[in-house]
Amino acid sequence: MERMPMGVRRLAVQLRSSIAEEVFWDVLTDYEKLSSFIPNLSSSELVQRVDNTVQLRQVGSQQLLGLRFSAQVLLELTECRTEGELRFHMLKGDFRRFEGTWSITPLPEGCSLVYELTVQGCIGMPIALIEERLRDDLTSNLRSVEQEAIRRCQASKAS
Repeated sequence: MERMPMGVRRLAVQLRSSIAEEVFWDVLTDYEKLSSFIPNLSSSELVQRVDNTVQLRQVGSQQLLGLRFSAQVLLELTECRTEGELRFHMLKGDFRRFEGTWSITPLPEGCSLVYELTVQGCIGMPIALIEERLRDDLTSNLRSVEQEAIRRCQASKAS
């Protein structure tokens, strides 16, 4: 985690996996089902698609210091399939800044999956209190994507 001025935090996490990059791509772009396997993501709704640009409305919810915290964002995602990148930024929502990239890089046996996020809380949101939560969520989201990819690989082998 990198602490930047004005409460901005930049985080990144990487995973190496034996799963093929196509499977990860299919999982990450299955927008309507993301909330079924990503923890703390209450809903994920595909609003619009024009070519490789997608608008997605998401609501996240979690317990923080005994209180239920909820945040909504309208994201614009750009699918750069040939580069293995899914770039996103917030069009509107409960943050001042929310943007990042999912990157999939092929390796000799599988691929590398990197999730980068830059976030700035809204005024009154104590960023210091949610730093650890952001770090944990980033790792948890990455692992959840991997678990869903594993589940899909096993399901395709079984059929």
